[in-house]
Amino acid sequence: MTATDIEDIPGVGPATADRLREAGYITVESIATAAPVDLSEAAEIGESTAKKIIKAAREIADIGGFKTGTDVLARRQEILKLSTFVPEVDELLGGGIETQAITEFYGEFGSGKSQIVHQLAVNCQLPREVGGLGGSCLYIDTENTFRPERIEQMVAGLEFEKPLPEGYEIPSVEDFLANIHVARAHSSDHQMLLIDSARDLSNELKDSDMPVKLIIVDSLTGLFRAEYAGRGTLAGRQQKLNRHLHDLFKLVDDLNAVAIVTNQVMSNPGVFFGDPTKPIGGNIVGHSATFRLYLRKSKAGKRIARLVDSPNLPEGEATFMVETAGIKPC
Repeated sequence: MTATDIEDIPGVGPATADRLREAGYITVESIATAAPVDLSEAAEIGESTAKKIIKAAREIADIGGFKTGTDVLARRQEILKLSTFVPEVDELLGGGIETQAITEFYGEFGSGKSQIVHQLAVNCQLPREVGGLGGSCLYIDTENTFRPERIEQMVAGLEFEKPLPEGYEIPSVEDFLANIHVARAHSSDHQMLLIDSARDLSNELKDSDMPVKLIIVDSLTGLFRAEYAGRGTLAGRQQKLNRHLHDLFKLVDDLNAVAIVTNQVMSNPGVFFGDPTKPIGGNIVGHSATFRLYLRKSKAGKRIARLVDSPNLPEGEATFMVETAGIKPC
């Protein structure tokens, strides 16, 4: 069975399958892990029918049981790494930014967050032989930070340590821009809905020469923070943020793509020694992001990236420069 043969699930006819795909349930695995209430609403079926469909999907997809470490290792072999083209930063991240994971860059204004995501929007389109992913990018812009002029400068400044594949020619700036799909989010609800739109677009592009391999949310918490002011709204904000990150993770896990989110920081007045800044979003973002990197300014225009959290890598720091030509080694 292929990942998209949801009609083969007992109880799913052509009309139900169409409604499920429109709602973003495009794989057997996504149905197997759905909540009955959500599936019932999406497919316009009864909840008891939805439960039967989910049970059948779990049997087909072999989801819900325990797996051996060998099985998990085999799944890990599918992970790809997206290079930043800064060797020190790539080494800090164990060879690059992983697919099937959410990587968070947080820091103060001007620390290089948006610069890095612009660079990665370019890098992801390059061949895997030089550190790219050979795919396109979806860019959810919540603070009007995307600048096509910056992409043009970074394409002009591309430099490669590894040889390009034989016969490969670097695309034009227009081609690079055509493979970056930008959506401006105007509210936190709109931002969450754009993940559904991202799934639809990813489904359209999956059989093309440039399937979606990078999803950027810049910034993750800005709209949530603006709309949910005060401690009384904290629980509601965190629930929505948790759902948003969960949907994003499911999407990149299905696509074997990279998820990059940027985050703002706030100052903790209770800290008297060390750095008082901490990322917004609390434990929800902390637990949902697989890798967390703290960016800060240093002397002589340098930036420092510090790996704060990772399931398998040690903490460490790496320096880089933000130049007109893009993100470069020091």
